[in-house]
Amino acid sequence: MTGRTDARHALGARRARGAAAGAPAVWSRDFALFFVARAVARLGDTMLPVALAAGLLEHGYGAGAVGLAMAATAAAFAGLVVFGGVLADRFSTRRLMIGADLVRLVTQSLAACLFFAGHVVLWQICAVGIVNGVAGAVFQPGVASTVPRLAADVQGANGAIRIAESAAQLAGPAVAGVLVGLASAGSVFAAHAATYALSALCLLLLRLPPLPAGPRAATGSALRAFRADLADGWREFRSRAWLWGVIAVWCLYMIAVWGPTVPLVATEVVRRHGPGAYGLVNSALGAGTVIGGLLALRLRPRRMLRAGALSLFAFFGFPAAVGAGLGVPAMAAGAALAGAGMSFWGVMWATTVQTQVPPDVLNRIHAYDVAGSLAMMPVGQALAGPAAGALGTGRVLLTAAAVSLLVAVILLATPAIRDLVRAEPAAPAHAGPTAPAR
Repeated sequence: MTGRTDARHALGARRARGAAAGAPAVWSRDFALFFVARAVARLGDTMLPVALAAGLLEHGYGAGAVGLAMAATAAAFAGLVVFGGVLADRFSTRRLMIGADLVRLVTQSLAACLFFAGHVVLWQICAVGIVNGVAGAVFQPGVASTVPRLAADVQGANGAIRIAESAAQLAGPAVAGVLVGLASAGSVFAAHAATYALSALCLLLLRLPPLPAGPRAATGSALRAFRADLADGWREFRSRAWLWGVIAVWCLYMIAVWGPTVPLVATEVVRRHGPGAYGLVNSALGAGTVIGGLLALRLRPRRMLRAGALSLFAFFGFPAAVGAGLGVPAMAAGAALAGAGMSFWGVMWATTVQTQVPPDVLNRIHAYDVAGSLAMMPVGQALAGPAAGALGTGRVLLTAAAVSLLVAVILLATPAIRDLVRAEPAAPAHAGPTAPAR
């Protein structure tokens, strides 16, 4: 572990040099580029479901086909993101992210051509989705290690990115709806491709300070080194009780809370109040996430996971209001509170991982985090329908609300999570010359 200790010392030295040189806490030329890249990519991603639904339904496919197309991307991403973490720790994260964006630029341009030509075959759309999922699995791990290399204030940087992504999530479906109405689903795919082009351009212009040298995996064949990196990442993940403890609790959250809440809220609100009401509730949820990001910019708790767990209690009102059959204003208020709580937790969690984990394994740890967080969501979504059929939608949503409180209680009752003290983040090495690096 000597190499990893040396890496931590190097990070401390870099932090001191950055502070002495007046390195920006958050905003700099390079962080602004990364900020734009994340915002436009999120805007495009939130446009995609509208494009898929409108385009496939227009060409005679049903809701099952839409779900299959979306599942193709999600399955490829969740299944390969851990391997993407290994690649990101071994190779240039910036180049991997640029390459992933360029691949998705090509695939979404191809999808746009298929829809413009009116030649839409489900297996081809699913194949495009699988390639997109693989590219996303290569891209996502590098996000975690990029933020602390660009900003001394990691929490502030995460808060700013969360606000931008939340605003994009609000705007994306609306923009996609306008494009579908004025032109066609193909135009949405073309716009989505353009967001990847802009993201790739921003990342191409990005200058990242080099990472401190950390211990490398065993030499030998590429396959042996890859396996060693994978095993090393798992050991690092397993050695942190607060890390695997949160992921284990989050599996319960995805199965019993978030997984069933998303489809059942949509079904129940549309059935009782119409699609306009669901749009209002969804907008309230997005507005709440913006508020949560703003709060995360201002509040600096010493025990970040404790503060984040407390914010999760706010989620209760969302499924509870819908499950209890309350009116649209009450549901919108519950959604806004839920969005704020989830957003604040997200910033606290991301900042904790990025500042507590050594940089040489951060991409792999983030990949395990993403894989563990997402793995159980499809299970919860799959169980939502049968559970609602057996118990009733209202009861399932009320149960989800109760479990959301239980999840927060478990997080607060676990000493390794509750008592973890925030770490001082390493400032980026702006004191010296910067060049495009890993």
